[in-house]
Amino acid sequence: MKAVIIIISILLLVAIAQVSISRSTQQTEQRTYKVIKKFDQFEIRKYDSALYSSVRLSKKGYKASSSEGFGILAGYIFGDNAANEKIAMTSPVMMELGDSSKMMFMVPKNYNLNNLPNPTNRKIVFEKQEEKIIAAIRFDGWADDEKIEKYTSILKAELAKEKIEYIDKFTFLGYNPPYQVINRRNEIVVELMNYNY
Repeated sequence: MKAVIIIISILLLVAIAQVSISRSTQQTEQRTYKVIKKFDQFEIRKYDSALYSSVRLSKKGYKASSSEGFGILAGYIFGDNAANEKIAMTSPVMMELGDSSKMMFMVPKNYNLNNLPNPTNRKIVFEKQEEKIIAAIRFDGWADDEKIEKYTSILKAELAKEKIEYIDKFTFLGYNPPYQVINRRNEIVVELMNYNY
């Protein structure tokens, strides 16, 4: 009986921790956007401009390159920079996937190119993305190469069905820290061409 009480207590603590982590993730600064139109499986959004720190990786695919990219950019925001300054984490983490990979963290709005500390890792560069119109499809759970490929294919098919043109460069968005188990949010997005709304 004592063992059962201990197990139930541990499970309750884990559940409470996961709810707390989920709430914390929702309060993390995100790139702002407005939903323009919703379809059954995807939606169209207008994103505001944003500044990113990024690192290009020679490996192909999510599994092969996500840990390396995250480690480099997380090191920078956790203080591995010229000012030893900690910078707040933002969401989502972006990954352009193709023949090579690129991971990007959005820079918090209180920074710009003039007040950002210089990275000590020369692989890190800063880039500004102007406002743009994108299509986004969402999936839950843990991301992997198979799911990313599956939802990219679904998004391509849906855009073709609606005769919506896009730039053929798809990006994975991951919204949650690795230790979050519940309420995980992942998306595949692509920039649209000549979209009138």
